[in-house]
Amino acid sequence: MPPMRITDAIRRRMVANTTSLFSHAEYPLARTLDHRGDPGLFGPDSATWPVIGDVAAFFGGIRALLVQAAHPEVSAGVADHSRYREDPLGRLSRTSAYVTATSFGAKPEVDAAVEVVKRAHRRVTGVSHRGNSYTADAPPLAAWVHNALTDSFLTAYQRFARQPLSQSDADRFVSEQAKVGALLYSDPLPGTARDLSAWIAQHPHLGPSPGTEDAIKFLRSPPLPWNVKPAYRLLFWAASATLPRRLRRILGLRRIPGAITVGKIASRGLRWALGSSPSWQIALVRTGAPIPPGLFHQRLAPEVQAMVDSGE
Repeated sequence: MPPMRITDAIRRRMVANTTSLFSHAEYPLARTLDHRGDPGLFGPDSATWPVIGDVAAFFGGIRALLVQAAHPEVSAGVADHSRYREDPLGRLSRTSAYVTATSFGAKPEVDAAVEVVKRAHRRVTGVSHRGNSYTADAPPLAAWVHNALTDSFLTAYQRFARQPLSQSDADRFVSEQAKVGALLYSDPLPGTARDLSAWIAQHPHLGPSPGTEDAIKFLRSPPLPWNVKPAYRLLFWAASATLPRRLRRILGLRRIPGAITVGKIASRGLRWALGSSPSWQIALVRTGAPIPPGLFHQRLAPEVQAMVDSGE
């Protein structure tokens, strides 16, 4: 087989293996072109679209789950109410759909995604192992979940993207993401990247718990397809290495030497195969913004791809 065909076959296999993991929920932007011109919460000139649209977001998603697990009441809510053990790919797909919709969706798609989360959170109530009651829609707990996502996506981008954001653009990303947090009544919402990082690292209510132990055990070795597990382990240890030392101690994780370097190599491989997020490209099409050359490798749905090819 000619080298070019071998390369194409490898790329197609990597795309198929990756996208299949996120195909267990309805794609949230399926009708996004019904909202032509709608920039959603952010728009083409935002910091959010490049950050969430890069493959570094895979590392950020894993890191966010680790950070969230360090809060005993949050991890109790997950342990008591989530079906992540029975349906891990379903939970992964639903979380990805929420991030995709709030990041790249038109305003009606953002509103729909947020309403789904609000309805789910109303049912999540209970008592943690240390006797503290919790409700998922309580502003401090909503803030921990939201801020963990924001901090993790930003940290992963700064470590594993081609070019890290400037300090001002990092602050802009945090400010933009606060719009999402406000929709879920999260409080507090730190306003700068440094303040957010410090709030995560120094949060006073963190500690080990049975829910934490279960979550870390699961995240170390989730029931993924055999051909995906080796790559996931690289992402897991690279994401773990970006955690503050205090959180690694709470979670019982060690920093493996060379994990960041390996993560950078893995991110380059993912970027070569996948390119940037197709959802980012679709959002650019919806808003009529120019498509940057060289970023997007995956073909879109035929009707959308025809618009891209024709320059509409």
